[in-house]
Amino acid sequence: DNFYLATAGVAGGGPRLLRSQTSTIQIRVMENRKPPVRIVSVGRVYRPDEIDDTHHIMFHQMEGLMVGADVTMAQLKTVLRLFATTYLGQDVHIRFRPSFFPFTEPSAEFEITCTICRGDGCRTCSQTGWIELGGCGMVDPAVFDAVGIDPDRYSGFAFGFGIDRCAQMRHGIADMRALNDNDVRFLRSFS
Repeated sequence: DNFYLATAGVAGGGPRLLRSQTSTIQIRVMENRKPPVRIVSVGRVYRPDEIDDTHHIMFHQMEGLMVGADVTMAQLKTVLRLFATTYLGQDVHIRFRPSFFPFTEPSAEFEITCTICRGDGCRTCSQTGWIELGGCGMVDPAVFDAVGIDPDRYSGFAFGFGIDRCAQMRHGIADMRALNDNDVRFLRSFS
């Protein structure tokens, strides 16, 4: 998931890592705040993805974190369902597919019905009818140990979405590249 830039002549030399996710913000907050914790953070990230209808090498990520006594997966699912239906409409369907992410367990990919084809299958959703908005899961107890939060007393969830993909699905933009092309005709469609 990492994207490096060669930086000849820069102090320290060697390649520079461009930020691949905004998760470090969650860690900093947990190191400096006692539970309960509820945050949403945003930032620009870079990944060496193949550029296509739903991927780009630079995008904007939104992450959420909730830590407290008795935080559950059911609460995570409720928050994400409410986000999806509020932002994308009541007719959007959601699903959670088991996945692996290094700092959450259990982990899932959060998907919605493709708003371009309404779930029928199209080029944007690779004919599946579904689009992944991001990953989510329960914060691994080892993460709490590392930041000084008692995992026997607290639990939490985290999620991360691509803001660009959310905008793409809200506005029915079949190809994400349009968000970065600076085509005046496309930009005028939002004025």
